[in-house]
Amino acid sequence: MGEGGGLREKVLELMRRPGYRPRNKGELARDLELHSDLRVDLRTELAVLEREGVIVRGKKSRYRLREQEGNLLSGILRFQSKGAAWFYPDPRDPANLASGIDLERFSRIYVGARKTSVALDGDQVALRIERLGPPVWWKHAKHKRASLELPGAEDQASGRVERILQRRSGVVVGTLMERKGFVYVQPADESLPPTIELENAEGGKSGQMVAVRLLEWDSRQVTPRGEIAEVLGWPDEPGVDIRGIILRHGLHEEFPGEVEEEAGEIPSSVLPEGLEGRADWREELVITIDPADARDFDDAIWLREHEQGWELAVHIADVAHYVKPGTALDREARERGNSTYLVDRVLPMLPEALSNGICSLVPGEDRLTCCVVMRFDGKGKMTQVRFEKAVIRSKFRLTYEEAQNMLEGKRDVDDPSRRGIAGTLRECWKLAKLLRQRRFVQGALDLEFPEIRVELDESGRPAGYRREDYNESHQLIEEFMLAANEAVARAVKNAGRPGIYRMHEEPDHDKLFEFAELARAHGYEPGDLVNKKHIQSLLRECRGQPEEHAIKVGLLKSLKRASYREEPLGHYGLSKTDYCHFTSPIRRYADLIMHRALEPLLESPPTHPSRAPAQVQCAEISNHISTTERTSASAETESHRLKMLEWLHLSAHDANPPVFEAVITDVRRIGLMVEALEILQRGLVKRDEFPAGDWRLESHRMRYATMQGAELTLGQVVVVRVARVNMERQLVDFLLVGE
Repeated sequence: MGEGGGLREKVLELMRRPGYRPRNKGELARDLELHSDLRVDLRTELAVLEREGVIVRGKKSRYRLREQEGNLLSGILRFQSKGAAWFYPDPRDPANLASGIDLERFSRIYVGARKTSVALDGDQVALRIERLGPPVWWKHAKHKRASLELPGAEDQASGRVERILQRRSGVVVGTLMERKGFVYVQPADESLPPTIELENAEGGKSGQMVAVRLLEWDSRQVTPRGEIAEVLGWPDEPGVDIRGIILRHGLHEEFPGEVEEEAGEIPSSVLPEGLEGRADWREELVITIDPADARDFDDAIWLREHEQGWELAVHIADVAHYVKPGTALDREARERGNSTYLVDRVLPMLPEALSNGICSLVPGEDRLTCCVVMRFDGKGKMTQVRFEKAVIRSKFRLTYEEAQNMLEGKRDVDDPSRRGIAGTLRECWKLAKLLRQRRFVQGALDLEFPEIRVELDESGRPAGYRREDYNESHQLIEEFMLAANEAVARAVKNAGRPGIYRMHEEPDHDKLFEFAELARAHGYEPGDLVNKKHIQSLLRECRGQPEEHAIKVGLLKSLKRASYREEPLGHYGLSKTDYCHFTSPIRRYADLIMHRALEPLLESPPTHPSRAPAQVQCAEISNHISTTERTSASAETESHRLKMLEWLHLSAHDANPPVFEAVITDVRRIGLMVEALEILQRGLVKRDEFPAGDWRLESHRMRYATMQGAELTLGQVVVVRVARVNMERQLVDFLLVGE
């Protein structure tokens, strides 16, 4: 153990002694009898331990172990729209586990708007539990009836943020203001104080958007102090809003110099020595199917029918051949965890020389792959599997739309050379359809949604949208990738190799009970949703109905979020015991780890396989990339929502504003909650803006009605147009159109 590691243990040993009282840095150095040369090392070690949440700094900068603080939990804070937040405790933190709190039962804890301290969204915080179980009023006899209407009240908990353990970014976006010589920033986030004082206000102009790095902020009653990290530009300039999202989420556009340097040293074409020990697939009909705007292609497929069934090869870009453990490329990929797909740009996990270059399976070019070759019988059951390193030369790059046309028998007359693959595609669909049917028989849930993509003009402003429905061409690729992922997970597990698996826990029964109430409100009889067959039946029943999206979203909210774990704990949604991510190593670090774990199991294993992480390292990586995945998803959702709202705002002022069919998803005193079906956008039709009439609310029937017999009821389809968009609060008001 090096000096740093030894010092760490000495510090922790001292703090664990009976009767230890919190000490400051000087007192710790004295008690540890450290030479003056090592005091800098002590400061560094204390900072690391504090950042990791192992120790905490209290009053007068005195340190103690966090586990000595009683009922404090470490976890991530996620804010809601009105300032309150949910706290998600880290289920693997030793101090959390030692607290005695059931982290499965209390997998998220409510934090009121006044109890979030100075946390920002996504920060890692220490939370003090104030209540476990139902609120006090719930236990009183006069509230017995209310308790029956509050499912899951026993599993409610609340707390307050004690301190920030680690900022996600520490960056706030706002408008630079100058009033009477005083320069400050007005944050865009309404949950923050209205003013941020600046240490240095040089560089920006009043009215411009800026990113501010917080320097000092001890209480929500005190004005924060910060410094300008970046001047973003004028509010209406293209890209300013998205750049703000990137900085607030702590994401990075540029790669460090040493990473770009390593990427630049990788050859842009396959070298002869790279072919050693590889199966040669270059003459085979290997194709890719991807979205029309895809920039990197990390998977390709090949299929052959035989007497007993089919043989399927799933080729995945061999990123592990180029990104070796311990390199700058590998460290940066691990830190990023995944690529982030914003509305107007991609923040890739790997530099463009790899992600769009040598690792992308472009047609007509030699590319190295890791291949999963699977045999299936006539009923779609996998009977054999082998893994091999290969070289391919993709014959065709198809878009989902082109593949769908071929599956439907529509010929591409402009390119006769493609007609030969239409038959192969239809054979692929025969197998994929069987795999899909088997999956649903085994309990998988159909939770796929159409994708709504906002289209931008050359200046980055929204010009419209494109809806991409989840049809057979998408399902075909999904089934083949799921089969490959499952085959790899099973092989790595059975070999006892450390790896990273995709885990999706079973939902809480109380959450399913709440979802059942939503289904009943829409006129469905859900049955016992603890039984997955009843969930599947409900999903089949609502398919194609106006309320389908609302039902699916309600179900998703009742399910737990999938994450990465170092052991195969099963995937509830896919109904698979063994499952991992393997098929996208260009954009997910978990997949790269599984490529390395698989190397000794190949048909011709390399002489010097990549060093795969040990089990304890897999646990650390799993935790980290689960967090980066959540951060990316948050940024992606925000960027797409922002541009959709901007388009709705602009189109509302058109001479002929667009109108949408919408379904009424809730009936409230303020009006109707509706969802525009074409664009999957939710909004409010205010009661004050209903068509003329003596409308009255009938809450028990979830409807508004008039004496003349007109009604607006839950589940009804209406026609709406946008009345107004509140960009700051990200809310849409609709107006009813027509009768």
